[in-house]
Amino acid sequence: MKTRYLWLLFAGTVMVSRGASTPAASSGNETQIQFLSGHGADDTVLWNFYCNDGRKAGAWTTIHVPSCWEQEGFGTYNYGLEIRPSRSHPTPPIASEVGKYYYDFTVPADWKNKTVRIVFEGSMTDTEVVINGQSAGPTHQGAFYEFKYDITKLLKFGASNRLEVTVSKESANASINNAERRADYWNFGGIFRPVYLEALPQQFIDWTAINAKADGSFLAQIHLGQSVTADTKVTAQILDLQGKAVGASFSASVSAGADTATLHATEQDMKLWTAETPNLYRVRFTLASGHTVEEKFGFRTFEVRRNDGLYLNGQRIVLKGVNRHSFWPETARTLDRQICYDDVKLLKEANMNAVRMSHYPPDHEFLEACDELGIYVLDELGGWHGAYDVPSGQKLIGEMVRRDVNHPSILFWDNGNEGGWNAANDGEFAKWDPQARTVLHPWRPAADGSLNDVHYPTYETVEEMSAGSEVFMFTEFLHGLYDGGAATGLHDYWAVLNQAPHFGGGFIWAFLDEAVARTDEDGKLDGRANLAPDGIVGPHREKEGSFYGIREIWSPVQASEFSIHGDTASALVENSFDFINLKQCTFTWESARFPTPADGQAGHKVLASGDLPGPDVAPRGSAVLTLPAKWNVPGVEVLYLTAKDPSGHAVWTWSLPLPALGKAASADVVASSKTLLREEEQQWVVTAGPLELRFSKDTGMLAGVARDGKPISLANGPHFVAYLHQRGTAPAVGGGTSPLVYQDLAQPVALTGLTTRMDGDNAVIEAKYTATSPLKSVTWRISPAGAVRLDYTYTYTGAVDLLGVNFDYPEAQAKAITWEGWGPYRVYQNRMVGGSFDVWHNTYSDNIPGVTWNYPEFKGYFRGWRWAVLDTGEGKISVRNLSPQESFLGIFSPRDADPGAGPLLDLPKTGLAFFDVIPPNRDKGKWPEQLGPQSQLRNVGGDKTHSVEFEFGAN
Repeated sequence: MKTRYLWLLFAGTVMVSRGASTPAASSGNETQIQFLSGHGADDTVLWNFYCNDGRKAGAWTTIHVPSCWEQEGFGTYNYGLEIRPSRSHPTPPIASEVGKYYYDFTVPADWKNKTVRIVFEGSMTDTEVVINGQSAGPTHQGAFYEFKYDITKLLKFGASNRLEVTVSKESANASINNAERRADYWNFGGIFRPVYLEALPQQFIDWTAINAKADGSFLAQIHLGQSVTADTKVTAQILDLQGKAVGASFSASVSAGADTATLHATEQDMKLWTAETPNLYRVRFTLASGHTVEEKFGFRTFEVRRNDGLYLNGQRIVLKGVNRHSFWPETARTLDRQICYDDVKLLKEANMNAVRMSHYPPDHEFLEACDELGIYVLDELGGWHGAYDVPSGQKLIGEMVRRDVNHPSILFWDNGNEGGWNAANDGEFAKWDPQARTVLHPWRPAADGSLNDVHYPTYETVEEMSAGSEVFMFTEFLHGLYDGGAATGLHDYWAVLNQAPHFGGGFIWAFLDEAVARTDEDGKLDGRANLAPDGIVGPHREKEGSFYGIREIWSPVQASEFSIHGDTASALVENSFDFINLKQCTFTWESARFPTPADGQAGHKVLASGDLPGPDVAPRGSAVLTLPAKWNVPGVEVLYLTAKDPSGHAVWTWSLPLPALGKAASADVVASSKTLLREEEQQWVVTAGPLELRFSKDTGMLAGVARDGKPISLANGPHFVAYLHQRGTAPAVGGGTSPLVYQDLAQPVALTGLTTRMDGDNAVIEAKYTATSPLKSVTWRISPAGAVRLDYTYTYTGAVDLLGVNFDYPEAQAKAITWEGWGPYRVYQNRMVGGSFDVWHNTYSDNIPGVTWNYPEFKGYFRGWRWAVLDTGEGKISVRNLSPQESFLGIFSPRDADPGAGPLLDLPKTGLAFFDVIPPNRDKGKWPEQLGPQSQLRNVGGDKTHSVEFEFGAN
């Protein structure tokens, strides 16, 4: 097996070097560690294994440890919600396999005079441990908690020992099953986190609990492994991360018969911990008998001030967060250090400052990453619509808090979720936590009533709560099923919430689409219809459009009111950091030009660039940032402004597109000296060299295109489209809500006149329609070079979701699209943000969020397009927007679920389209009209006149 050295922070609060399967190097004063398993998903050890039921049952074989046994090919998959007794539809059988493990190991002979404990960081669910044929202790119940047994008297030192572990996937305790295994997530079985031995001296420090405050005061509760037989003392020394002593050492006495001590100190000029400034220290505790342990911590003071807000180090903060499961498709709940740190980096990239552990404590490496990189944490006890009984809850709270208490990133404890709280255990957290963190009941008021936590509020509820005086926070809001929720509606919500002085923050549901790679289905990713695909990233962390929408809205630097007058360019920049002055940040700018359609390239060419120091702006302040005149170079088409945090990481880049230069959308110029116009029985036919276009005499619409005698299947346009949403009637699979369906509002088109003529070398076809027809006029102008100009006017008055014109084109022929506009992700009426203005190239995919994860999407609605080249199996269809107003390019119709999986939207079917109005999206439980102003129906009136130009090129 691979050997890797990591830092371990475990329940005894000992900082040691973690080796592979040999004791860590030690001076004799530190805890020694011997791994029996691997360290994580990327580093496992084979144990012997037997599964009594399901796949590969009935025979001894081997299994990787740590792992979830379903992902090793054993047992049966269950999704917890589907086996919940309250489900109205028939439930599948409950998978209740029992797995038996054994592993032989040798304990060093020089451990004979030490205390040796076996530590399990997580095992699902009931776990019995036997050493050399003797029980190590009572069966442990509860999957997500670190537990340990003293096995000193059961070991043979310097010789081989046998470890036997029996893991029951279902607990014998009904409350454990209700809290953990009937929840809205995948169930798994097995020893899914590492297992190791720890060797300690006879007198040792078991665990510590620290309260280091912003005023420099330091308190540590030292818990010994057993009562001391004679007076002794514990000494502490605070160190920086480079090992340099900070201040003098300090100590506390431990009287004979006692097993605890409390140390106090006050330090000066300490760097405080916040998510924006994650300053950490170490403290070394030494027992007089010689045992030494180290712990990382941070100086900080967190408060919930009633009728005021959340305060860290005396500064009001707002939590901008997401809910995260511990999950990877191929290894399920078994993760590794790299995944944990990468996830925290993704949260930071999305400009989040907080994360909620839904619905169980995470791997300890994840909390280390939150401490080091800077993320606020809500650490959560298991429980989703079902709570642990009192004795079980008390035991598991103790295990959770003892392991996690010293992480400065943790601001709150959650006592379960959505009815999964057992209020009788609210006081249990403070028994282990000298910080007395507030205990939350997600979905309801906190245990002490200091704040209110509402789940999935409507926009109206947000307005009402913002107008009140109670501190409030949403531990779940804007449910991100498929491509909905999350950034959908967030702009409107945040505009209100950000102005409420007593708003504590919000946590979007959820971080990732929890789709497991089914080992019984050749690795197929299964998100369980509409139950698990709730994320802003896919199961392998594929970034969805909402990821970038959130990143823009929650950027700690905001830029607006862009202004250009001659060579002067400026923007109003606002500081949305809580602790950082903008003078600690930097800005960069770029002036760029885009390629032409004929270039066949994406991206842009930088013509000039520069850096700017951040202005002196305190948190919540603003100032005007002015760019130097050298930005205005010949040919500039776009100006980009990027804000970078003190670490040099870009928090967002704003695009300022300048007036278009009028580039032709030419894919392939037709060599022709003149245009020919002829009449046939049902159609008018125009030829320009190899290009032929056919127009219906009955409708005036384009009826067909051919080049060199080969068809290009663009037809039946410009066909007027207008749709209005209605709530669906069929319930979604797995619960939730009905999809939105759309009513076709378009009236029949009646042609009143069709005229044709030659205007010089150009063929012109003009169609006029009746007064009752929404489409009023269509004019085609075809040049000898093959440029086809379309001018059209339609009128519509009233409320509408989708409005514009459409051309039919077979989706099967589409290969890719290159366009200039906002991208690369599609947009909705209530999720316009998250893109940048550039030239983009997307290859064809029929992406279905929650089922496939091909991002950015090919199909959908794209904002602010200037030109586009659709690459097809029949040739290139190029189109240029000649209208001055911004419009939307429609590329077929997006879909958000497989048939029967409960789509949010049943969108109208379109091909190549040009829209003035596009629909809003929604979240799983809310209709668009409940999500704020941007989500409302668009009320339009009067004529809409547009001009576009087509060109048709060969392959």
